[in-house]
Amino acid sequence: QVRLVESGGGLVQAGSSLRLSCAAISHFTMGWFRQASGKEREFVASISWPGRKTSYAASVKGRFTISRDNVENTVYLQMNSLKPEDTAVYYCAQGRNSIVSDSSSDYLVWGQGTQVTVPS
Repeated sequence: QVRLVESGGGLVQAGSSLRLSCAAISHFTMGWFRQASGKEREFVASISWPGRKTSYAASVKGRFTISRDNVENTVYLQMNSLKPEDTAVYYCAQGRNSIVSDSSSDYLVWGQGTQVTVPS
């Protein structure tokens, strides 16, 4: 079974940046979701195949950037101006087709998650 592996999480101060990485699957949309302690998993960003279209949650738009390297088969989430409310486990996911989506039901394969912590 295909599993995705995220990397790049950590503990950073508010206002700092982090870049998350995940092995991408060719010809499919890739997405990032996050789940804070005690909350539901929520959409963060999505990028189509081969990468012409992106979609962001309102809470991260302008601060986070999703991108993909189709040669290295890697998807990235560049997170700038991090806030305490960005604290969560971040999950990489592979979509069921090549179209951007903010619905978790449109994603078939998930990673195990990487923790991002931004203390207040």
